Amino acid sequence: MTTEANPDSVTPDSLRTLADAGFTRVSFGMQSAVPHVLATLDRTHDPRRIPDVVAWARDAGLDVSLDLIYGTPGESVADWRASVEAALATDVDHVSAYALVVEPGTRMFAQVRRGELMLPDEDDQAAKYELAEALLSAAGLEWYEVSNWARGGQTGPHASRHNLGYWRGDDWWGVGPGAHSYVGAPGAGYEPEPEHAGVRWWNVKHPRAYAAALEAGRSPAAGRELLTADDARLERVMLAVRLHDGLPVTDLSARARTAVAGLVADGLLDGRAAVRGQVALTLRGRLLADAVVRDLTD
Repeated sequence: MTTEANPDSVTPDSLRTLADAGFTRVSFGMQSAVPHVLATLDRTHDPRRIPDVVAWARDAGLDVSLDLIYGTPGESVADWRASVEAALATDVDHVSAYALVVEPGTRMFAQVRRGELMLPDEDDQAAKYELAEALLSAAGLEWYEVSNWARGGQTGPHASRHNLGYWRGDDWWGVGPGAHSYVGAPGAGYEPEPEHAGVRWWNVKHPRAYAAALEAGRSPAAGRELLTADDARLERVMLAVRLHDGLPVTDLSARARTAVAGLVADGLLDGRAAVRGQVALTLRGRLLADAVVRDLTD
């Protein structure tokens, strides 16, 4: 059982309470070790607190992950290096590193639109991803999904089974405001209608609306969608190709299989893996994963 936490919202006692309740893992939203970057992200924690919260969580018996964000406006490559090195200095066993996505409706989105903040270009983000890969792999953390590294890689004890469930297309049930769920994995006990391959649903976003629904004995679900077999195949490729081991070539459509050789020639797919019948990304392919997915889907 895994949970997320802000570094300034936990104490040794609260982490022990989580462990006693059955949680086994916590992801801390470190984001950056550089104060001006945290300020741009509207994060309130002191980066000097990170080693403490990691130690507290480990003392409580929890596995620990640190989440980082690269590509914040005003972040230099040196800033990003400092953040990755600060995360590694805690001897953490799992790191997630995500490119910043500016969501519409947020304060930062408005600042970018007004020209107050400048987003980095794709070359800057690629350089930071490659730097993360170099530093993390040198420290013994292996990438097992495009944005995730763990000691022991995909099959080791520190990979996030929670997230692997998404990427492998397993069933999952999200609890809480705005949470999404999916049921429909083969053999999971759900029998979809013949033309459908599963169902996805999501809860109301606002915590008060969520609580009011539960108090009234109503489902907090806000909507749902039924997936067709074609939807399921598309999502299988989109998600599984992001994993270190990729997916079997046989999972692709006949048309998509013809694109594999060209993607190998372009250095986006691993040629040796392709010979073994697997579609697996190279480092360059990870930088261009969305483009690879477009070529491998109809």
